[in-house]
Amino acid sequence: MSRLTVEPYTLRHRDEWDAFVERSNNGTMFHLQRFLDYHPDGKWNWHHLMFRVDGRLEAVLPAGINANGHLWSPTGASYGSIVTADVSFERSLAIVDALRGYLAEAGIPDAYLIPAPLIYNINYSQHLEYAMLYRKADFELHYISHAIDLKRGTDFLAGFDATARKTVRKILRDGAITIAESDDYATFHDILVENKARHNTRPTHTLDDLLRLRELVPDKLRLLMVYHEGQPIAGSLLFLANRKVVLCFYNMLRYEFEHLRPIYLVMHETVRWAVANGYEWVDIGVSQDTKDANPMTPSLGLINFKERFDARGILRSTYHLRP
Repeated sequence: MSRLTVEPYTLRHRDEWDAFVERSNNGTMFHLQRFLDYHPDGKWNWHHLMFRVDGRLEAVLPAGINANGHLWSPTGASYGSIVTADVSFERSLAIVDALRGYLAEAGIPDAYLIPAPLIYNINYSQHLEYAMLYRKADFELHYISHAIDLKRGTDFLAGFDATARKTVRKILRDGAITIAESDDYATFHDILVENKARHNTRPTHTLDDLLRLRELVPDKLRLLMVYHEGQPIAGSLLFLANRKVVLCFYNMLRYEFEHLRPIYLVMHETVRWAVANGYEWVDIGVSQDTKDANPMTPSLGLINFKERFDARGILRSTYHLRP
């Protein structure tokens, strides 16, 4: 009888791992080793795992061990948890049980897993999530994200609210601002740092991080910049997370040009390009009030703005699994 085994990842498995993620049902760019390689050596205590049956790779789990000895997935990324093909519930349960057995043998007390939301599944399935809950996993946190369903196709503008439609049409008609793909990561990051400073934060990525990602995963990044009289005033860095979802990872603008509504142009171009290139969703990120002590507190103003573009709420949840 075939047995499911768990083994730690090593560098010799890098190509096998990434090929598996690319053809998986629920993997994203954040699960790729070539993405995780942008982190400097020694920054994280990596503990990636591979699940096999008779030598055949069945699942992967990118992860790290934190200072308290807990396994976290993702570590150094936005989404993590177990990546599989479009597998049955029975196989999903076997994978979860194999992980729990590995944790027990390794003396790891807990695993915290944050899978990509359901929209990232090529074929919708929550077998893994139910298997974890059946094995008594509980939830650490839930976040509310928002995403635009591209089912309207080229008629996507009809889903925008009246204000957004009117604003976009005026921008396109007047031509005072324009948008184009860019490779100017330095200027983009400078404006992004200015934006974050207004909220007493800093971007997740340094400029060197972004340049390293551009080198490692050039096929997964698309940088848009908005210009006014030749001057860059806004932009968005898109992560092409998998073949189904485009993720707006960063939006930024110079606030002295806010009256020109450049983010409306960014949203229009992002959705237009995603539709034209066969994507099904545009994920525009979490919508939390980062100034509130409760990390689950929603930012109603941000949510209202995202809903102008036909965005819907999707959950980003942390599963807490014990051996």
